[in-house]
Amino acid sequence: METTQLTNGVTIPMLGFGTYLIDSQDVPAAIKTALDAGYRHLDCAHIYGNEPAVGAAIKASGIDRSDLFVTSKVWNADQGYETTLAAFDRTLADLQLDYLDLYLIHWPNEEDFDLTLDTWRALETLY
Repeated sequence: METTQLTNGVTIPMLGFGTYLIDSQDVPAAIKTALDAGYRHLDCAHIYGNEPAVGAAIKASGIDRSDLFVTSKVWNADQGYETTLAAFDRTLADLQLDYLDLYLIHWPNEEDFDLTLDTWRALETLY
């Protein structure tokens, strides 16, 4: 799998497997197939509703956590400083992980730029 290096020195696989619209009962087979095919970057989000199943599939894969790159995202309703921190903790718990490799703002809040800034500040704290 080709990788690229981000400006902070972190290496990210160029190709990621998205988990959007995968029903929880289909996640184990989908994740297994993706990992067997060589994917090592999994793209998740709490709003997808399947992070607990993704976490279970990661655990069942037997692949060392350090060999995976896991991305998730804070949803619009969870933006703000404290709510972003809480959303991050929920995502870690759902995914049964100790850390994420990348945590993104799913969509910036176009109507409340200060809320987006508070969310960004939370991301800096998490980093």
